Amino acid sequence: MNTQLDAWAALLIGFLGAGHCIAMCGGVAAAFSMAIPKEHRRWQWLYLLSYNAGRILSYSLAGALVGGVFASLAEVSMGKQALIIFRLLTGVMMILLGLYLARWWFFLLHLEKLGNGLWRYLKPYAARFIPFKNPVAAFPFGMIWGWLPCGLVYSALTWSAVSGGALEGARVMALFGLGTLPTLLALGGLAGQLRHWLNHPRFRQTSGIVLIIYGFYTLYQAISLLY
Repeated sequence: MNTQLDAWAALLIGFLGAGHCIAMCGGVAAAFSMAIPKEHRRWQWLYLLSYNAGRILSYSLAGALVGGVFASLAEVSMGKQALIIFRLLTGVMMILLGLYLARWWFFLLHLEKLGNGLWRYLKPYAARFIPFKNPVAAFPFGMIWGWLPCGLVYSALTWSAVSGGALEGARVMALFGLGTLPTLLALGGLAGQLRHWLNHPRFRQTSGIVLIIYGFYTLYQAISLLY
């Protein structure tokens, strides 16, 4: 199985999921901007980079956890067959994500509720870091917000599940996080025109179609390995 292709697919998912990021993280961006001291607003980009570094680190840790656990499960259970099953699940998640991004079917919203229990526990800790005293304080804030229940993140994590190990899973999610970076920077106010373009219906629908096609391709790959 081509883990290199999986990693770059995660990067693509992060970028094409811009419309979902805008919908999910718009409130976070507003709170983030308010948390920066007025006298530091000209250094907003430093706060944004620190926040996003923390967020991407959380994604990488989640990818390492998922990649390591599923690789271990594959070794002690069905081996290659288990990875094929996980890849089938990945294909299904890509299709669901594509349907959601294009706003044709919203089943993915139900999956986001799976992380609500953990999020209710973590969210109060984020408030301890605002208002930010300096850019460094935005880093742990970003780490906590990286665990916000998100169907886009869950879809990317399925690539970590078939990555083959903890390091590979972390790499997949790090690339996914980098893919989301343009959108999150735009939400932070650095590129209003980019934000408008990423949330345009045509971009969302094109992104959805690309992911649906890739989802079916992933299913085809998995099924072909069964024979």
